Amino acid sequence: MAGILTDEQITAALSDLNDWTREDAALVRSVEASTFADGIRLVADVAAVADERDHHPDIDIRYTTVTFRLSTHSEGGITDNDVQLARAIDRLAG
Repeated sequence: MAGILTDEQITAALSDLNDWTREDAALVRSVEASTFADGIRLVADVAAVADERDHHPDIDIRYTTVTFRLSTHSEGGITDNDVQLARAIDRLAG
């Protein structure tokens, strides 16, 4: 089981994450894709990584804007699993 990160650990992690913010008990990032299809491809790529890790983000798609929300629901907050998935999403989003 992953433990919830402290406020200090979350702040440190956010300093290394591109365009992520903390909203309550989640890490959140919106990505603006060039086209709707590009956004859907990004979602598919993230889904593959999420399935491999058995750690799934909440995803909201609004035309070319894709928003990812990461929180470990079983723990009730942000864990290292969320930080690692955020880094993977950063790599995929470019």
